[in-house]
This record gives sequence, structure tokens and C-alpha cells, in this order.
Amino acid sequence: MAHSYVHLIYHIVFATKDRYPLITEPIRDRLFEYLGGMIRQTGGVSLGVGGTNNHVHILAKIRQDKALSDVIKDLKANSTNWVHETFPTGQKFYWQSGYGAFTVSESQVEVVRNYVLNQEKHHQKRTFEEEFIQLLRMHGVEFDERYLWK
Repeated sequence: MAHSYVHLIYHIVFATKDRYPLITEPIRDRLFEYLGGMIRQTGGVSLGVGGTNNHVHILAKIRQDKALSDVIKDLKANSTNWVHETFPTGQKFYWQSGYGAFTVSESQVEVVRNYVLNQEKHHQKRTFEEEFIQLLRMHGVEFDERYLWK
């Protein structure tokens, strides 16, 4: 085959350090816009960014020549610096070191996008911890709950 054809869609999830409620109302919308813009700067396509006061979900197409771990590392580092520089109240803002990333089939993009964009409503029924464990189980990711939050 003379060309490469790649379509990589990821549902990315990461939380604030120790899952503290640091994504406050003044920060939230602008942070989500910033994260979407960073995806676009890497040549990707932001399909949706949402979350609550302690975590974020990103649905995005990522270029095949970009390592997912590098994209996430840059998202977290640059958005932390941006929050510190933009919001006087955001000096304690940091992301946790880990993340979850799950591939999404094109046929499920709208379902996942609705899920990502409706996090506030979704979290009226379950905590981030419960949600993340469910995502890990749904995607067949092995984990030891004793070490999940450390």
C-alpha cells in the first residue's frame, strides 16, 4: 500500500492532583477551550472537552505521528502553566500524574461525545472514582484498586 490511512480517536480522562475540586467555575469553560485548542495545535481534532471540578474528559482525533503519552504530557503541563498565568486563584492547580485513554470506534463517537459534554449531569449519580473504575472495566483494563489512586 502506497499510503498510510489512520483514524485514531481517543477518550482521554485525567484528574486534578488528589482529585481536589480545582476546576472552579471561573476556570472551567476557558480551560476546556484551551485544552481543545492544544489538541488542534498538535494537528489533532478536538471532538469535545468536558468535566467537573476535579477531572476532565477529552474526545479527540490524534495524529498517528504523535505519541499519545506525549500529547497528554503536553496537555497537562501547558494547561497547568496557563491556569497559573491566567487565574490569580489558580496557583494551587495541578493535574495528577496518571491518566486513562481509551480508543473509540467511529460508530460510538456521538455517544462518547454526549457523555463527555454532559459530565455535570452524569456526576449527580456517581463519583469520579466510580466512573473511572467503570471505564477501566468496560475497556478490559487490568488494575489493582489498592494502587489506583496513589
